[in-house]
Amino acid sequence: MKLLRLARILSIGLRYGLEEFFLGHERVRPLRWLVRVTLFWRPLNEPRGVRLRRALEALGPIFVKFGQMLSTRRDLVPLDIADELAQLQDRVPPFPSAEAIATLEATYKKPLADVFAEFDATPVASASVAQVHFARLHDGTAIAVKVLRPGIAPVIAHDVSLLYAAAGLVEKLFADGKRLRPREVVSEFEKHLADELDLMREAANCSQLRRNFKDSPLLKVPEVYWDYCGRDVMVMDRMDGIPVSQIGRLRESGVNIPKLAATGVEIFFTQVFRDGFFHADMHPGNILVRPGSEQYIALDFGIMGTLTEVDKQYLARNFLAFFRRDYKGVALAHLESGWVPPDTRIDELEAAVRAVCEPVFDRPLKDISFGRVLLQLFQASRRFNVEIQPQLVLLQKTLLNIEGLGRQLDPELDLWKTAKPFLERWMNEQMGWRALVKNLQAEAPKWAVLLPQLPRLAHTYLSRSDDQGALETRLERIAAQQARNTWLLAATIGLAALTLAITLLK
Repeated sequence: MKLLRLARILSIGLRYGLEEFFLGHERVRPLRWLVRVTLFWRPLNEPRGVRLRRALEALGPIFVKFGQMLSTRRDLVPLDIADELAQLQDRVPPFPSAEAIATLEATYKKPLADVFAEFDATPVASASVAQVHFARLHDGTAIAVKVLRPGIAPVIAHDVSLLYAAAGLVEKLFADGKRLRPREVVSEFEKHLADELDLMREAANCSQLRRNFKDSPLLKVPEVYWDYCGRDVMVMDRMDGIPVSQIGRLRESGVNIPKLAATGVEIFFTQVFRDGFFHADMHPGNILVRPGSEQYIALDFGIMGTLTEVDKQYLARNFLAFFRRDYKGVALAHLESGWVPPDTRIDELEAAVRAVCEPVFDRPLKDISFGRVLLQLFQASRRFNVEIQPQLVLLQKTLLNIEGLGRQLDPELDLWKTAKPFLERWMNEQMGWRALVKNLQAEAPKWAVLLPQLPRLAHTYLSRSDDQGALETRLERIAAQQARNTWLLAATIGLAALTLAITLLK
């Protein structure tokens, strides 16, 4: 099955002329003429961006998601490709409405008319894993019904198996393969894909994010209607807004675009450092904006990231060190987190980080692409055996998406200036007197229970200590018996060896 899927991937790539993206490299450029002659029969009249988009659509959901991520990185991807891949965000070809209705009726075990007062059979959005229909409950509530694509799980399973095979090849064929930990990265990706295929879990993610941003002027999250949800179906509030990618409409409605871009950065850092729970699929197709305001509306909660307190503190230290151009602080953070071997020389790692960052910081901060800095640091880290952290892969991807989206809204966006005050405030709350008060408040209930028990616990311990002498006596007897057994075993082995030697001499 893997070979069939691989053959299909190669055939689709050749059908749409995707070898163009690889034959541009100097090492293989002489092969370009051979490919053109061999595949002369292909009609490649469409632009390269259109061909790439259609190929990704034909290859399935994993490849569509890859295209979605690329579409937000206009500083790394040519504009003609980014514009075309943007269509993958909410215009993936839908599956037949009859299949969606069949899924709904199988979930509810009753005719659809008994469940909804109205149901629009034409989907309003279609993504790689599911599509959305508008409907209305019998009490008049306007809702959105998300239905999983039938038969999508086996397709994803086949693609993930191919990714594992590719990860194995990377580990074996490349010198940096093991350091990159590609198998663990694929495993992390597989886990989040599995979560996305369970709409009950997505509904729980939506509910959690809504609770985190309840009454927030920054972000609005729809309410989930649990009585209508199942593994293949999710029902939530219908959210009305302007897609964040339609900048002209946003301006016409009175939205302050620079403020909107800065708000997006603030929402991201709030989710990461305050909650440790963040929306990890924030491409423009999943984000609306309330007309006339700078409030975002979040959609599609299938992929969410989580961070531990250790992860958050490490990230905050690194970000602040970058902002302050404290390269030794960056090196120490890597060493103390265990990302580099303990024998790494701090001065050498500091020098490598400085060589990457100093040329960048000599430019205006608004012109700095954090995505490019990450790529350059990744290149520099090879000689220090820096390990890729799978639990942070989603965060890195989301940060790149946020930066790409912010720059698309406002090319003058200064990501660093927007984030620095937030991070400094967060670090102060974590390590200053506010953190002490917060920790004391958290531990107070435990101490309130433990303190009254201390006299009884002390009495119990002291009463048991009377038996300490007897316990030590027993331990001494066991040690003596063990010594005797060891001596007997050694004597037996010696006698057997002597007997064997005498036998051989005879």
